[in-house]
Amino acid sequence: MTAPLDVLVVGAGPTGLALALQLRSYGTQFRIVDRSLDRARESRAPAIQPRTLEMLSAFGVTDELVDRGNAAVGLHLHLPRRVLHVPVFDVGCDDTPYPFLLFLPQSETEATLTAHLAARDVTVERGTELLHAEREGEYVTCRLRHRDGAEETMRARYVVGCDGAHSTVRSMAGIGFEGRAYPQTFLLADLEADGIEPGAAHTYMTAAGLLFFFPLGTPATWRMIAMRPPGAPGEEVTLDLLQRIADDWSPDQVTLRDPVWMTSFRIHNRGATHYRRGPFFLAGDAAHIHSPAGGQGMNTGIQDALNLGWKLAHVCRGAAPAELLETYEAERAPVGHGVRRFTDRAFTAGTSSHPALRLARTHLAPLGAPLLLRATGARARLFRTVSELGIHYRRGPLSVTGPHRPHRGPRAGDRLPDTPAGLQRGVAGPGYHLLLTGPGRRQPEDMPPGVRRDLLSVRHIGPRSPWPGITHALVRPDGYVGYLGRGADLAGLRAYLDRWLPAP
Repeated sequence: MTAPLDVLVVGAGPTGLALALQLRSYGTQFRIVDRSLDRARESRAPAIQPRTLEMLSAFGVTDELVDRGNAAVGLHLHLPRRVLHVPVFDVGCDDTPYPFLLFLPQSETEATLTAHLAARDVTVERGTELLHAEREGEYVTCRLRHRDGAEETMRARYVVGCDGAHSTVRSMAGIGFEGRAYPQTFLLADLEADGIEPGAAHTYMTAAGLLFFFPLGTPATWRMIAMRPPGAPGEEVTLDLLQRIADDWSPDQVTLRDPVWMTSFRIHNRGATHYRRGPFFLAGDAAHIHSPAGGQGMNTGIQDALNLGWKLAHVCRGAAPAELLETYEAERAPVGHGVRRFTDRAFTAGTSSHPALRLARTHLAPLGAPLLLRATGARARLFRTVSELGIHYRRGPLSVTGPHRPHRGPRAGDRLPDTPAGLQRGVAGPGYHLLLTGPGRRQPEDMPPGVRRDLLSVRHIGPRSPWPGITHALVRPDGYVGYLGRGADLAGLRAYLDRWLPAP
């Protein structure tokens, strides 16, 4: 048996790959395995939200993702008797360097993350399946089966299930997965579609339901999603069936051709009863599944991983107490629950056959939608939700505000907003980042003796704070503000560091 590892990551989709990137940035001893022989070749999740782009920028992958994807995309909302051109992220996103929804097939996202891992000497072990995992003392003993049929026993301090809705790790940890399935069946295809204006996402809202066309570029120009019409014969998805739906639900003359991939699927809304049990953790679809409304699924999974990864890394290297791992579920479970609730409401409004909701889609939406678009405040709040820039951990155990709470600017638990000077890029990278403002180049000289300078960088950002009243802010490794204070008293900051980044 080989020497024990710190972490075994099970599942090499976007969630597992993001977790691996963060663990690698700390030098954590880990392996990442996936029973599939190859990464996803289909487009699957087609969009990356601004907050995900911000968080991935710390690992040098965001620029490549943006280069590969399509950021210049508008939304055309096709309502009965009118078409609305909806601006995407034109309000509510003035504090991010990525004020757009990036359309990029999941296959390309996975390829980019995999290539960055390979450049850092991390190999995804494809065709490797977790057969059994059991806690024995301070380690989890795992039995793996490789693609050639050979079996291996190895040990790890922690096992993270990034292995999807049918998670093996979740089952072995004995964690429940509660929720329900929606009654509708959906059809999905990547194909060519003539007669649709390029460079935009198109949503057709009808009494029968919703029809979507998303611009992909590869492996085909368009992603089409639609509900299977009641009474549609058979289970097979054919081009003729998709064409009939386009003819019936779209007033445009849309001609479909050259499908690359066609399938049907059911949508569930389910969540894990816990995100952690002992040394087992869940992230991504293993922890929560929901409708694709708003493009939240893959993004929420990646952000699960980037919340968990630095905490595992700090604990494994002895830089933080084991209690830090308890904050993962405390912070991410409410986010997962909120995403499930938001997507459920959006999905129900768009697909329900209830007479009142059918009436709303066909008669009220054409009247109310233009008013909503003119209400910039409401639209900004909606975009903050969809973009995931509004996610915060203000009530979490890692969010502390010192005495004399500032009245403006970010709060403890918020993501660090960007500034015109590019503040987010200045705090990218492993470890905590302490931002100081005020006259001179004041340094926190009376920090706890022996504070771990390998995981704490100090940056003076000028005599005047970007946020009046805030003189010092401690930014967590995932880009959220952990501690916030004003004035010259750093006692609260010292206590925070002594708690979560103690001296060796």
